[in-house]
Amino acid sequence: MSPATTVIVVVLALVALGLVALERGGSGPKELALVATLGAVAAAGRVLFAPIPGVQPVTLVCLVTGAALGPRAGLAVGPVAALISNTFLGQGAWTPPQMALWALAGLTGAALGPLCRTGWGLAGVGAVWGFLFGWAMNLWSLAVFGPEVSWAAFTLSSGRSLPFEISHAAGNVVLALTIGPALVRLLTRYRMRIRVVHRTEPAL
Repeated sequence: MSPATTVIVVVLALVALGLVALERGGSGPKELALVATLGAVAAAGRVLFAPIPGVQPVTLVCLVTGAALGPRAGLAVGPVAALISNTFLGQGAWTPPQMALWALAGLTGAALGPLCRTGWGLAGVGAVWGFLFGWAMNLWSLAVFGPEVSWAAFTLSSGRSLPFEISHAAGNVVLALTIGPALVRLLTRYRMRIRVVHRTEPAL
């Protein structure tokens, strides 16, 4: 399998995993509705900040969702946000990798939950993701549009897109330090309300 084909297959597999996670939400319709709402909010933020190149509020929402609600919700909210926002900004070959990368951002938030539930920790992870997102999108572009998937081509494309990665990272830091902690607290409280605990009464 060529490097380009490998990249495409991995991305499509991640997209499918995110959609399955959305369909099989862990806590029933309430969590599903919350994930859909968060996806819509993230999409609205992305459309609102579209005039500022590189700023992507979706990344922060995915990180916080994973940290506050767990991996299933974190995995699902990114694909929803990408699909909704690209309805306004334009669907294309870039939609599948955006869905996959934001799903991975949600999983990162879940894996680094204690860190992402603090303002500065969330800012640090968000800054890293600002660069990872852009680099991964460059890799996808090389796999789909060419000229080739190679270190030389990747370095060249990443050098050209560096201002956008810096903008993405800086936007994540600002959002993490301003609205991040409040959003974490809000979703954590809501999680406690929608989680259902099943108890089995002892037999008499």
